[in-house]
Amino acid sequence: MSKVQLAISPLTWSNDDLPSLGGNISLETCLAGMHKAGFLGSEMGVKYPRTVQELKPKLEANGLQLASGWYSIELCARSVEEEIKAVQPHLALLKGCGCKVMVGGEVSNTVHGDINIPLANRVILTEKEWKEYGDKLTTFADYLLEQGIRLAFHHHVGTICETPQDLDLFLKYTGESVGLTFDTGHATYGGGDAAQLIRKLGHRIVHLHTKDIRLDVMKKARAHNDSFLTSVLDGVFTIPGDGDLNWQDIFAAVKEFDYEGWIVVEAEQDPAIAEPQTYADMAYKNLTTYIEQARL
Repeated sequence: MSKVQLAISPLTWSNDDLPSLGGNISLETCLAGMHKAGFLGSEMGVKYPRTVQELKPKLEANGLQLASGWYSIELCARSVEEEIKAVQPHLALLKGCGCKVMVGGEVSNTVHGDINIPLANRVILTEKEWKEYGDKLTTFADYLLEQGIRLAFHHHVGTICETPQDLDLFLKYTGESVGLTFDTGHATYGGGDAAQLIRKLGHRIVHLHTKDIRLDVMKKARAHNDSFLTSVLDGVFTIPGDGDLNWQDIFAAVKEFDYEGWIVVEAEQDPAIAEPQTYADMAYKNLTTYIEQARL
């Protein structure tokens, strides 16, 4: 039996940061589409109920489990004690739905959610600031681990953890309790090679986000100093196998560190252009092929 399971983010149907993308698509349509494509899991989205009593039956009715859900960390702006207090509702939801990891990224100083701010304007921490941040993040992760949940920190363009150099500092200044959500698209957009980074970071990867990238759109966005959301609207991301990444190499790297857990399709596009069911079906078919080829 495979040690990996396939999940998909609702971003294929509607975008949390750009409500104009798929805002008219119901949660029921989204969940039914996930099941129809063959996925066993889903991640959270803004349309999802925020209580176990409401959410779990909706997922189960569509043969789905909750793989995880994004948490907006603000440790650059608040104390660990404040973060622990703030996380309680989300923590209760994830625990109640049987999740093992919590996906989270630093948002207190990010630019990725504002369509008017270029990615080049992101905040870059000094090494001293990374040490301070890493200490706080580790303490927060230690607390979550005591609650039975592993923090899966998400590197993301437009945030303090975007580049391979940022990931080096993440590794250097955070403890083992801080796991990593590795994202193939953000690794590439941030200037790295996804397969090489997986080989380097594998011992910390506890959750895997898969998206493909259209390199011509990415290069244009960087050259024009576009915002992250502008590049999303331009189609920078797509489902695995529909862009320019080498998925055989990526999954060979995943195989090398014996990954166990969820493999999630998180590939935000405009659903008016990339018809959600078509792309969800393609994503499942492609990922299943890559997993079989890699013998995961």
